Amino acid sequence: MTRGLLEGYRVLDLSQYIAGAGCTRMLAELGPEIIKVELAPGGDPSRLLPWVADGRSSLFVHQNRGKQSLCVDWNTEEGLALIKELVPHCDVVVENFGFDVLAKRGLDYDALRELNPSIIMVSVSAFGRTSPFSDRPGFDGVIQAYSGMMHMTGDPDRPPSAVGFAIVDNTAAVHAFAGLGYALLHRERTGEGQHVDIAMIDSIFHLNETLNQAVASEGEYTPNRMGRHHPLVCPTGIYELPEGFGILMCLDRQFAYLAKAMDRPELLDDERYATGAARATHQATLIPIIQEWLLSFPDNESLLATCLEYRIPIGPALNPLDAIGHPHFVARDMVRTVPDPVLGEVTIAGYPFKMSAQPDLPDITAPLLGEHNEAVLRDLLGYTPERIAQLTSGGVLISGDR
Repeated sequence: MTRGLLEGYRVLDLSQYIAGAGCTRMLAELGPEIIKVELAPGGDPSRLLPWVADGRSSLFVHQNRGKQSLCVDWNTEEGLALIKELVPHCDVVVENFGFDVLAKRGLDYDALRELNPSIIMVSVSAFGRTSPFSDRPGFDGVIQAYSGMMHMTGDPDRPPSAVGFAIVDNTAAVHAFAGLGYALLHRERTGEGQHVDIAMIDSIFHLNETLNQAVASEGEYTPNRMGRHHPLVCPTGIYELPEGFGILMCLDRQFAYLAKAMDRPELLDDERYATGAARATHQATLIPIIQEWLLSFPDNESLLATCLEYRIPIGPALNPLDAIGHPHFVARDMVRTVPDPVLGEVTIAGYPFKMSAQPDLPDITAPLLGEHNEAVLRDLLGYTPERIAQLTSGGVLISGDR
């Protein structure tokens, strides 16, 4: 095993669900010590999210491998105190609580830097800490709605649709992961800690490339759901393939390749299809021609081979389960089977960051509830067995077998 990029760093993980825990999920693969503080009595609420088997959530396993679980009742004086005791021993704190939750307990950034001036705190929240909406709760779907993503998803003559997985949570987690990396670099250079404030809505909103197009068009283009075919770029859209559906994307340069692959050179001489704007205007006649050609192949394999030969971007719409054995994901180690003490083997998504100097990933598992109560308090804070037993019997520390 090569040395992890963050080996020797210690993270106090106050996150839960996905948007915060997803950040520390990616950190765990880089080798830091991560102490996950779970709140009594049940710990991270994602322990209850489907699918749950034998009292164990596969989502929790995916998000929390490589973390130590310290389950504490922070509504007790002793529980809150021991969380604060951990701060001087840590490099990073990650959290995704709602507005003012940590401030009321003296765990906000201003309070933590009094305990540890070099601490880096990463906060992930729906609207960030400086918005007039900061006090509003928000989950993934709510942010999809506010950000404009939902308005752009679905068919134009149907209601908006939500993207079918937690894209906002996970995108915010990646932004938090990136922001933390640069905050650590800044601290290495200056010794200064800082607060990294990630708003879920910001992480999605700045990805919206249609916004500047709408403004630049001065009212000629109004963003709306495009449905199966892009209103401005043709032929870009979802087509029926010999097997299932897929997307074909051709910009100006690729359209000539497509006409050649179709053996339809006259399309290039037709003024209706001479430019991208003209093709968009005449979609109703062009799309059926392309659709007929796509269905002329006996199977997807022969269609994709022809498109590859002519450098035409096309892809089948895969069911997520189809990805498990797909050669790309196999070659990139993007589907992994990992061990779990309760569920046995669990299939999870692989790690997207491929590092040439750190090619190996650590052998890590997700913790049981409060599994590391004793180890963390004994080894880091010097608590005696008697003190730990007293906190356990008093309900300040909680543990479980799931």
